[in-house]
Amino acid sequence: MTSTLHKSSEAAEAARERGVHVAIILDGSGRWAELRGRSRSAGHRAGVENVRRVVEAASGFGITTLTLYAFSVHNWQRPEPEVTELLGVLRDFLLEQAAEAPARDVRVRVIGRRDRVPATLRASIVAAEAATAHARGLELRLAIDYSARESILRAAQRLAGVRGVTAETFAHGLDGERDAASDVDFLIRTGGERRLSDFLLWEIAHAELWFTPILWPEFRVADLGCAMAEFRTRERSFGRLRRAV
Repeated sequence: MTSTLHKSSEAAEAARERGVHVAIILDGSGRWAELRGRSRSAGHRAGVENVRRVVEAASGFGITTLTLYAFSVHNWQRPEPEVTELLGVLRDFLLEQAAEAPARDVRVRVIGRRDRVPATLRASIVAAEAATAHARGLELRLAIDYSARESILRAAQRLAGVRGVTAETFAHGLDGERDAASDVDFLIRTGGERRLSDFLLWEIAHAELWFTPILWPEFRVADLGCAMAEFRTRERSFGRLRRAV
C-alpha cells in the first residue's frame, strides 16, 4: 500500500506539469455485482459512485479532459430492464452534475446520439451542459449512445463534397463535437478486456493504452495514480527518433 500511495503522489506531481486527456472504458460493473450475488443494476449504481470519486481526483493528476464510455450503441442489446436502469442512473448523475459541478469548476459535455435516449435523459444532458458551460476546470465528457464508427461515418457524410477538409475540421464534424476536444493521450480500460470496443477511434490515434483486470467499481484513486505513473514513464516519440540513452 505504501508503494502504491508513493507512486500515486509522484504521478500527481509530474502530471501537473502538463494537462492530459484521459479516456476510460468503464468495464466490469455488471460482473462486479454478479460476483456478489447482486443485480447488475446494483453494479451500475456502484460504478457511478466510483465515477464521482475519480472525477473529484482527476485534476490532482493533471488531467484536464476526462472522457468516460458510459453507454455504447451496442448496449441497447442488453435486457430492457437493465438498459432502463442504466439510462436512469446516467440521468440522475447528470442532474447531480448540473447542480454541483459549477461549484467545482467542472464542465460537462455529452457525446454520442441523443435522438434515441429517453426525453428525461436528453433534458438532463441539456441541463448539465448549460449549467456548466462557463466552467474552466476539468472537462468531463460522457459518451452516451456512442459509436466511434458511426461518428466517423456521419462526419464523412456531412463533409462529402466540401473542399479543403483538414484533420481539425473533420474532428469538429464528429458526432456531438461542437467544440472538438484534444486528442486522447491515455486510454484506460478496466475489467480485464483488451479491446477498444468502438470508442474514440479517431481521437486515440496516438494514445497510450493501459488495461487492468480491476473491475470498474473497484478501480480506486490509487489505481488511477498508478496508471498515471505508468503513463509518465512512456516516451511518446510520435514517429521521431527516440532520445539517446
